[in-house]
Amino acid sequence: MIRDILNSRCSFSPGALGFLIRCLGDVGLAQEANELFDQVRVMGLCVPNNYSYNCLLEALSNSSSIDLVEMRLEEMRNIGLEIDKYTLTPVMQVYCNCGKFEEALNVFNKMYEWLWVDAHIYSMLVLSFSKWGEVDKAFELVERMEDQGISLNQKTFCVLIHGFVKESRVDKALQLFAKMLKSGFPPVASLYDVLIGGLCRNKELEKALCIYSEMQEFGIQPDVGILTKLLESLTDESEMIRLLQEIPQDQDYGTMILLYNSVLKSFVSNGLIDKAYCLLQVMMGNESNIDIGLATLFPDKRILRPNLTSFSIVMDEILKNGKLDLALSLFRDMPQSGCKPNVLLCNNLINELCNSNRLEESFEVLKEMKESGSEPTQFTHNSIFGCLCRRKDVPGALNMIRQMRVCAHEPWIKHTTFLVKELCKHGRAVEACEFLSSMVQEGFLPDMVSYSAAISGLINIKGVDQALHLFRDVCSRGYSPDLVVYNILIGHLCKENRLTEAEYLLNEIWRSGLIPSVVTYNLFIDGWCKNGFVDKAMHFLCKMSGEEREPNVITYTTLMDGLCKAGRPDDALMIWNEMERRHCAPNRIAFMALIHGLCKCGRPNVALLYLREMEKEEMKADSFIYLALISAFLSDLNIPSAFEILKEMVDKGNFPDSLDKNYLTARDAILQFAKDSRTSSDLKALIAEGKIPTLALSDVVSEGEFKPII
Repeated sequence: MIRDILNSRCSFSPGALGFLIRCLGDVGLAQEANELFDQVRVMGLCVPNNYSYNCLLEALSNSSSIDLVEMRLEEMRNIGLEIDKYTLTPVMQVYCNCGKFEEALNVFNKMYEWLWVDAHIYSMLVLSFSKWGEVDKAFELVERMEDQGISLNQKTFCVLIHGFVKESRVDKALQLFAKMLKSGFPPVASLYDVLIGGLCRNKELEKALCIYSEMQEFGIQPDVGILTKLLESLTDESEMIRLLQEIPQDQDYGTMILLYNSVLKSFVSNGLIDKAYCLLQVMMGNESNIDIGLATLFPDKRILRPNLTSFSIVMDEILKNGKLDLALSLFRDMPQSGCKPNVLLCNNLINELCNSNRLEESFEVLKEMKESGSEPTQFTHNSIFGCLCRRKDVPGALNMIRQMRVCAHEPWIKHTTFLVKELCKHGRAVEACEFLSSMVQEGFLPDMVSYSAAISGLINIKGVDQALHLFRDVCSRGYSPDLVVYNILIGHLCKENRLTEAEYLLNEIWRSGLIPSVVTYNLFIDGWCKNGFVDKAMHFLCKMSGEEREPNVITYTTLMDGLCKAGRPDDALMIWNEMERRHCAPNRIAFMALIHGLCKCGRPNVALLYLREMEKEEMKADSFIYLALISAFLSDLNIPSAFEILKEMVDKGNFPDSLDKNYLTARDAILQFAKDSRTSSDLKALIAEGKIPTLALSDVVSEGEFKPII
């Protein structure tokens, strides 16, 4: 029709154009309205006026087109059209729709200043505040409206009350509800429903019951939704009984079951599991379980057979509390009440039985589940599969995998990996490999994590060659090994001095698109250092920097230890300085590695400086560090300095006992101190004080000299 109008070049009055634009906006064709407005103006069919523009702004506000609205508003100002209340109302509306809080408030303030604000404007902003969660500001606006004698309509009251409750501001919702009643609007059941629901969620039960009583005074009959909310929240049985007694006798069976299920939920949520169990028994007609309190819950003496929801409410909580025998008893009782357990209930029961290692009973439930017509899900099978894996029952796990294959259910990776790791931990790596092979035969491809565990296990019992064979086999089947498995193999190859093979794997890492980690490089650096190729280890440190792999404290510690063993203490100190320059904080192991290495290289004075620095960092050195310093000073014939270190060691309680591997080193040092006149008397005093507990003084050779017996 619009195309026909344009093709006929029919002239428009501004009012007719505005009406057509509004019609387009009302049916959601805001963009078409905007294009029509421009076409009519360009073709000279109409000269839009203030009314035409206002209609266009209204159409655009419904689509939340902020940019277009702002452009049209500026256009009106530029051509000198009057900006009035009906211009700014859609502008404010579009800001509200788009959550532009400050812009909407600015427009409102202008309209307020020009006395254009009416109930519609207020309601628009109040509802927007409510939608944005600004409950207090929305309520302030409502109060401002009251001061000006402007009232909200009933629909706005209802929307705001719902919004306030949604924001957990039931206090403001109640105040607004009171204002609504004061304004003469009749209360409706839906508002009572939302208010009572909000109060129940906030545990304000006294207020909820007051609102319920008020509702009854107005003659409004509570529906099942209100009653269930109250019953689920109440903890006082007398209140429950009162509510149930007020329910009309002609309520249908389904409604009554719904209400009694709410009582079950209340018992469960308040931790009264035994009470809920007894009530369920009473509902099933087991009179032996009834007590006085529960009897009063049935004022009309009707027996209400529980439904599936009833059983689920109680059994879920019983299972959470680990009362499996009670849950199984209820499960067996369900058919007597005409209830068939659903898949969710069966799954929960099977899962808890499996978690408690009651595998045989879980199989019984699975059998009954199938007989009742419920098909097991992937969760069902994996619960049992997980239990079998935790038992390390390989034949059972494989049998379950076969059943899962028939149902097209995937075994969960976490269970498979756990079984493989456990088998390998207990020296059954070959069996773990056979299990993975059987999985492949059944059509399931194990995860690479499982293979990584198997490879690691094979190394421990069969050696790295068997592990490499499995690795190559896995790769030939299209697997892409992760960096973890590469690192496992590289680490063991380096330990066996098979560094060329390890480097081949490193090249393979690059070819596969992976990037070696710091751990990878640390393994090589450790391997080269331990095999005497320190320069090659230093080359790997340079490679790390070139590949933006930041060396860590393990890298530097390994290199310092290797350099000292190679008799290059100056290079070790250079590495220490490099570590500090890169802001890699040395740990206790790094300090001890450097100190021990410097002592072995005959640098006890420098080593002592680093011991003091270590102490400043509040790190404690092991006894072998003190003994290394003592030995180094003794080698330099600096017996007084060595003895000072001994005194420091015994004062800190670090003297090794007779079972310590460093004990012999300590004994040799003691013998040297005993023979030296500068230290023998002080040594005697230390022994006498019991600071060297394993030594005793006897066989004095001559005056001032003694022979310690160790």
